[in-house]
Amino acid sequence: MDILSTSDEQMVAIKPICDALGIDRKRQQDKIKEHPILSLVGGLSPLTGKDGKEYEMFCLPFKYVFGWLFTINPNNVDELARPNLIKFQEECYEALYRYFADKATFVEQKQLEIDKQLGVVEEAKGYFKNAKNVLFDAETKLQKLRKLTMDDFDFERRQLKLFN
Repeated sequence: MDILSTSDEQMVAIKPICDALGIDRKRQQDKIKEHPILSLVGGLSPLTGKDGKEYEMFCLPFKYVFGWLFTINPNNVDELARPNLIKFQEECYEALYRYFADKATFVEQKQLEIDKQLGVVEEAKGYFKNAKNVLFDAETKLQKLRKLTMDDFDFERRQLKLFN
């Protein structure tokens, strides 16, 4: 799997987040480096610190920060930060559920509509086949009528008994 981060991606330093959560930055950095996806996108990046100076900091692209936070065990964070992390993770579970459940609902509803439309198509084919038969019969009778002569009329005792 190749995951490439582009230079225009917003990078986020993990140290301030680790400090806010009361967890060890080095341990989190190691976990990121061991992760099969995060290891491909995490790394040192030049960022400006609070003091205005540029520092090399271990960072993740912004779009991966949420997934990383989802992997942190709330029992390992500072007691004051724990409720916020748990609330965040509950929202992640809800978002994941909605994303995949909505896809399943879409696929189910789409299949129901496809089945319904297939029924309409089959019914229309039946009508079409019947209409073709009616048309064929009508054209056959029309051809016979066009070929009908006065002698045929007289032979049938002056009645149009063409279609027995």
